[in-house]
Amino acid sequence: MFISEPTTAEASAFLEKDRAATGYVMNLERAWAWRPDVAEAFVALRKRLTDQSSLAPREIALLVCTTARVLGDSYCSLAWGSKLAELAGAGLAAEVLRGSDADTLSTRERALKRWAEQVVRDPNEATMQQIDELRTAGLSDREIFEATVYVALRLAFSTVNDALGAQPDHQLIAAAPAEVRAAVAYGRPPSN
Repeated sequence: MFISEPTTAEASAFLEKDRAATGYVMNLERAWAWRPDVAEAFVALRKRLTDQSSLAPREIALLVCTTARVLGDSYCSLAWGSKLAELAGAGLAAEVLRGSDADTLSTRERALKRWAEQVVRDPNEATMQQIDELRTAGLSDREIFEATVYVALRLAFSTVNDALGAQPDHQLIAAAPAEVRAAVAYGRPPSN
């Protein structure tokens, strides 16, 4: 990481919570420990969005994997690639992380994948036709809004982690399926 780890009591308590939850302190949490209040608010907002959404867990994992891949974020690609592998199989997760057009994605999932790619690459070039394609694929306007907000939140989170040099944890890499590890050939290299 490019910045030092904070040594305040508040930061230590925040990092201890991470250790209790995951068994180790994630590299990205060392950066977020500078503002535990912001980290916790971010997590709460993301949870509120997903808890009250009709987007399926597999669709959310697909959105994150697509966002992370297009951005070139290896950390979130590995973490969420593992989640997508649990929900849809390691082969499909690897295809998504490589940017392949997976035949096993539903029409709705393919539309969400294309939308996430557009939002990450150039939101100003989004068109009404793309929104109509999402609707045709079965997404409501509320779901389109939620998917867009979710991609934007992931972009913000990944941007902070990547800009500050957070490297994927070796524990995260070890836990990822081999197909997912092989598909993530971009972004920051793993930590030592």
